[in-house]
Amino acid sequence: MKISAKTRYGIATMICLACNRDNINRTSAIAIADKLKVSKIYLEQVMASLKLAGLVSSTKGSQGGYCLTRGSATITVYDIFSALEVSLLEKTGDTVPKAQELIEKSMRSLIFDKLDESVIALLSGITLEELALSAQSDDDSYMYYV
Repeated sequence: MKISAKTRYGIATMICLACNRDNINRTSAIAIADKLKVSKIYLEQVMASLKLAGLVSSTKGSQGGYCLTRGSATITVYDIFSALEVSLLEKTGDTVPKAQELIEKSMRSLIFDKLDESVIALLSGITLEELALSAQSDDDSYMYYV
């Protein structure tokens, strides 16, 4: 499965915002772009889609920037995909509905519907909070005593 760069950067951006624990201080697009090593202009395009979906809000000015509109525990990866990767979540179209109705029905019920349900279930089962906690965990932080 190929996930667009826009969605991959969108998820990474949302993780950056979720890692801002108090969510009071807004994070600038420049700070996120520097952290992710991506163009600020490109990041602004991603953020526009996330803002349109109601996942982030922005404030202009010297203390401005972006923040999540709700808690990271209530935002799922499905929410982010829905904002950025619309074509991936669209239902598969009919193939041969008139020519071979039974073939169409079997393909839909045994493949396409199950695949759609599986993708939605998987993406809905992962929260932004989980991603942020995973991103902040440092497996190299163990202290060894000899």
